[in-house]
Order: sequence, then C-alpha cells, then structure tokens
Amino acid sequence: MAPGNSAPAPEVGLTRREAMLQLLRLGGAAAGTAAAAVWLSKRSAMPVSATAAYARRDHTVEPDAALPQLVVLQGDDPRALVRQAFADLGGVSRFISRHDVVVLKPNIAWDRTPEQAANTNPDVVAEAVKQCWQAGAKRVIVTDVSCNEAERCFHRSGIAAAARSEGADVILPDPARFRQVNLGGEILQDWQVFEPFLIADKVINLPIAKHHGLTGATLGFKNWYGILGGERNRLHQQIHQSLVDLAAFMLPTLTLMDCYRVLLRNGPTGGNLEDVAVHKTLIAGTDPVAIDAYAAKTYWDLDPDSLPYLKLAEKRGLGQPDLKQVRTRFTQLA
Repeated sequence: MAPGNSAPAPEVGLTRREAMLQLLRLGGAAAGTAAAAVWLSKRSAMPVSATAAYARRDHTVEPDAALPQLVVLQGDDPRALVRQAFADLGGVSRFISRHDVVVLKPNIAWDRTPEQAANTNPDVVAEAVKQCWQAGAKRVIVTDVSCNEAERCFHRSGIAAAARSEGADVILPDPARFRQVNLGGEILQDWQVFEPFLIADKVINLPIAKHHGLTGATLGFKNWYGILGGERNRLHQQIHQSLVDLAAFMLPTLTLMDCYRVLLRNGPTGGNLEDVAVHKTLIAGTDPVAIDAYAAKTYWDLDPDSLPYLKLAEKRGLGQPDLKQVRTRFTQLA
C-alpha cells in the first residue's frame, strides 16, 4: 500500500470482537471506492455495504484428551439431553465464557412444524440458550437464513417462541445485514454472509439430521448454508467442496445435532409424518466431521466413502471420519 493510504490501527484496549469490528469497518471503507467502480459497471445500484477482507472464523475451544470428542445421548426429554451433553463434554463453561456474544445456528429453513422434522427441535434450541446464559454470556442470538419465507419458518417451527422464552435475541434475515466476505475456500471466494455470524465470539451449530436427495443426508456441514445470502443453489454444482469450504470458514465452538426426530426420506423439506422416525437422540461434540459421520452411518448406513465431503474435510484438518479413532461416550438418560 502506498504511503499515506494505510488504514489506522485499531484503538488500544479494545476487546477481540471490538477490534475485529473496527478492522472490518476500516477495511470496508478503504475498499469502498474501488469496489464501487466494479459493481456500478455491472449493476444499476450498489449492493449492501461490503467487507471484502478474508475473515475466517475459528470459534473452537482447546482440545482435552480427558474428555470425549463425541457424545451420543438418548432420553425422552430434549432439554435434558442438551444439559447432559454439556456435562459430558466438560461443562458449559468450557465453551462459553462471561461476556461472550454467542450465536446459535439451528436449521430454520422450512415452513414446517416440529413434528415434520425439517427444522431443529425448538426444545433443543431453548435449552442451549439457557445454558449459554448460565455460563455468563453477554448476548445470545438465534438466527438462520431461511429457504422459505423467514417469518413463517421462525414462527411455525416453534423456534422463535422457544428461543425468546429463554431471553434470546431472535434475528430474522435482513438484506441490509449481509456483508461481502472472502471465504478463502478452494472454490468459494467472495460471498454474502449474514452479519451476526461475523460479530460472534462463539458459535454453536444446531443442525437436525435429515435425508437429502443430492448428498444422501443433510447434517452439520450442510447447516452452514444458512449463514449465506445470494444464490445458494449454485453451491450444489460442487456441493462436497462447497460444504468443506464453508466448514473451514465457520469453525464452531460446539455442535449439537438434533436427532430426536429424524427425517429419513424425502428431505430436506419433508412434510409427510410417515417419513419421520422418533429416535430421542442428541449427538454432540467438538469434532464436526465425526458427528456427521456417526449420524450418516446410524440413520442411512452411509460410510465416509459415500459422503466425499467427509474425506475432503479430514484432509483439510477439520476432523476425523473414522469413528474408531474418536473418543466417544454413550449416555442413556432415565
């Protein structure tokens, strides 16, 4: 950069999140003039304000060899399953610190009821919110970028009401709150990301296990599609690499996969209750690759060879698809 054009450094004494936000603002301002010329040459109006800087999000916690990487819990009460998952993995304070801004990412993609198992169980979401508050979180946000009309999805899924009942900020997707970010992927580069995921100190992935016509199953990795705007259907052209690029960009603090009800067929939208099986299970842990591998094998008998993204993710250092090498704990609640 030429002398006189460098951006000022962040102020001394800022928190990590505040410093990142300041850098994003400064970077967006510096890039604005050049970006405007490009956009105006192709469009009649500027898009939402952009932050073109690469900003990989690593929200992971330190590994602990004394604790399981994967826990599988079964019981009648979804909220009790969440509480026990945190306990088995070392306690919620291992994952959430005082004054953290925590974003919970359930699947709220579809205009479906909880019984249809197309969205995350609202009780799982509510208890995750409660646990974050008990750990001292500063703010807890529940959000997703829905496929169907967002307000109906948030309402009919039961997630908006459940999350608000525990004091979470429920944020519906707003076109003005997407930011252009370089995802730094092998095929995914600049893309619109929903702003709450860019300001979070911690991110908890809350997918639901479902069938998917293209990949066989839609699990934790596929749930990251809900952080993006734009033409997401384009990602299906190279879906396995897209999934890995997204997972490498948004590294979660923890994954809590809802398998209380599992959509075994005709996913990801579902609709027919005959396609749903009640398994009363939660799969949780710090290895997102192992979690997807376990669910795929358990409910659809899919090995890692049948899901190329799992092998690609292993090569990128994102986790272990060979479950024999994963520290696992099974818990049956009374």
